[in-house]
Amino acid sequence: SGPLAINKSLYKSLPYDPEKDFEPLSLIGKLPNVLVVNPKAIPVKTVSEFIDFVKARPGQVSFSSIGNGSSQHLAALLFQRITNTKMVHVPYRSSPGLIVDLVSGQVPTSFQNIPNIISQLGSGEIRAIAVASRERTLALPNTPTMIEQGVPDFESFLWLGLLAPKGTPKPITDRLYTEISKIMGDPAVRKRMIEIGVDPVQSTPDELRAFISAEVVKWRTVISEAGVPQIQ
Repeated sequence: SGPLAINKSLYKSLPYDPEKDFEPLSLIGKLPNVLVVNPKAIPVKTVSEFIDFVKARPGQVSFSSIGNGSSQHLAALLFQRITNTKMVHVPYRSSPGLIVDLVSGQVPTSFQNIPNIISQLGSGEIRAIAVASRERTLALPNTPTMIEQGVPDFESFLWLGLLAPKGTPKPITDRLYTEISKIMGDPAVRKRMIEIGVDPVQSTPDELRAFISAEVVKWRTVISEAGVPQIQ
């Protein structure tokens, strides 16, 4: 999702065009962002309670991400835009330091991908409030979505897709798509993906092409309206 959608608006210049320089093959996975909180610092259990908590403290609640333009950062920007809330962004260079401060309550909330926080969720050190996908994620089936909790059309997730270089002969892309379909239908592959927090999905090449274009437009709007500075 970064190099194939977000970066087109985040960077002033890319050496490639994600919409023109590849032959899409298939989506293979989605990693929904999850709104998580330190339950001691932010004692809420639902999205509505979280919104009330933040609105009562405008500009005082801090959230973490792994940097400007990351899916975690953009998820929080989209959330603030939809819910009319205001939080303070604290960017980190990598996930380990972010998780330490999330668990300690130093920066008490974040939109995180499940693989980064699965052990902390299991121990109760942090609490999952809502999943930012249209359907519940297979890795956290008991955690309701943002949409279920009254935040309309809120979706934010990392996604994984396979593409070939532009101009790859159609017999080759057809063969690749056939083999991808076999792999994604393998129960062992699907089980392992779910275990690490990835929802296995599949699409046709045309569906992936349209999806990439839609993601470019969606995140361009969020980046532009939030005034996220472009990277040189």
